[in-house]
Amino acid sequence: MSKSHRGTIVSAIVAVGIVAAIGTAYATRDKGNSGTSITAVGSTALQPFVESAGEEYAKENLGTFINVQGGGTGTGLSQVAQGAVDLGNSDVFAEEKAGIDAKKLVDHQVAVVGIAPLLNKDNGVSNLTTNQLRDIFTGKVTNWQQVGGKNINIVIINRAAGSGTRATFEKWGLGGAQSLSAQEQDSSGMVRSIVATTPGAVSYASFGYIDRSVTAPSVDNIAPTNANVIDGRYPIWSYEHVYTKGRPNKEVARFLDYLMSKKIQKTLVPELGYISIHDMHVTRQLDGQLVKK
Repeated sequence: MSKSHRGTIVSAIVAVGIVAAIGTAYATRDKGNSGTSITAVGSTALQPFVESAGEEYAKENLGTFINVQGGGTGTGLSQVAQGAVDLGNSDVFAEEKAGIDAKKLVDHQVAVVGIAPLLNKDNGVSNLTTNQLRDIFTGKVTNWQQVGGKNINIVIINRAAGSGTRATFEKWGLGGAQSLSAQEQDSSGMVRSIVATTPGAVSYASFGYIDRSVTAPSVDNIAPTNANVIDGRYPIWSYEHVYTKGRPNKEVARFLDYLMSKKIQKTLVPELGYISIHDMHVTRQLDGQLVKK
């Protein structure tokens, strides 16, 4: 065998050894960093908060991965009740969802969220009464001209039936009335996009989804703002719940504590359009009664 051939073989062996060593190093590092994986599923109104907090938590706790998915409140509650996920994100109390054994779940209230009607900007309406909202979503009013707007037919966009945002809006915005059958969307982001680009459209979403592409009208002349929710003046709001099946394990409990930490509650919560539960001047009980703190 020539010197050149021997040199080539030696070089190849060295190269393979280097690659193997690098691979072993990465495998060891990955193994060391894959110790904790927490999965949260449910409310799309709460999703931006848990995602953002999860990203910050992962930076501070290397080796931890927070996997956050939407799907709606109904999905979150059913999945956590089955033990399929660690956390079930919900806009409503578990007791309000049919088929959910709330006694097996533990409620962790991490924030408050306001829900606002969303209108296409060309509808010509800046205020609606609760009676008008109910008439619109039940089909009694079919043209914006009937409520002081432009001569444009009303197009209703609903969240899916299992959505906690929808349940909150129907309970507190429509006085318990159910919206008529209409187009349904699984995500608040998609709802906003459709409302913004569809003449005559109306829907609803959490305050965090309000931007310049849509109009969020006042309700009974009360603006949908955090301050009005905090004082109990604006009625369409709910607690943001993170449910666990029984008591959480140590890793999940640490993440839940992080969600309630001063850093998150005083900075990230308001930045994303939520309200810290510590800032509320009222509490809302399961039966809907408001009690001043």
